[in-house]
Amino acid sequence: MGDLFGQRIVDAGRLPLFCFFVALIVAFVFTRINVRLIRAKIGWFRNVGVGEMHIHHVVFGVVLTLLGGVAGLIVSGISQSWYAVTAGIFGIGAALILDEFALILHLRDVYWEEEGRTSVDAVFIAVAITGLLLIGLRPLGWEGSYGTPPGTWLATGIIVVNLVLAVVTLLKGKIWTGLAGLFIPFLLIPGALRLARPGSPWAHWFMASGARRPRPRKMATAERREERWRRPVIRAKIAFQEFVSGRHDLPSTRRRVRR
Repeated sequence: MGDLFGQRIVDAGRLPLFCFFVALIVAFVFTRINVRLIRAKIGWFRNVGVGEMHIHHVVFGVVLTLLGGVAGLIVSGISQSWYAVTAGIFGIGAALILDEFALILHLRDVYWEEEGRTSVDAVFIAVAITGLLLIGLRPLGWEGSYGTPPGTWLATGIIVVNLVLAVVTLLKGKIWTGLAGLFIPFLLIPGALRLARPGSPWAHWFMASGARRPRPRKMATAERREERWRRPVIRAKIAFQEFVSGRHDLPSTRRRVRR
């Protein structure tokens, strides 16, 4: 195991990425345990505040990412070991920021509301992408430099085509397919060709009743597929998220205001 780690991680120059990956996961899990204990009012676990002002942990995340990022720029060409340490610090900061990504997105405290699940999605996406990079996959079919001009043009063409397919897939609301397709490009072909999800930008632009050329039959088909195939997957994903991060079951602030 040690030899495999040395060959695949250390010798391949992926030790900083590995430290970032581990720090991201550990910091996220530790943060979620901490906030769940705070929410349950167990023991000495309390929110951090100055006077009446609550200090969200995204603030500490920003400080740590700046510290780890700048320090990494300084030591990157000097020592891989110290570079790995700074990558770990950067990973801790990234976990703290992404854990409150929904607050940044909505510019209000939605941590335990339904919108707060966006933060968990952001962390899962970051972990998935980092894991794929760690095992050696490269986005959009890029595998390094090509020695001859024809090879360069071919590589550029492949990257552009994959990028277009990825954008179309993401616009159709297939987030995980689009992100996985960045590393496994053949997944982008069915993702880009099949019907868009009902709530996606693509469906709004080209299928919904308000579109320039609405396609109600395609929209109805997409809604049936959503209900039959997508909803069970979403429920399973939410169940796993809540097992890891706690229940996001508070009503939306926006809904409370309307009432």
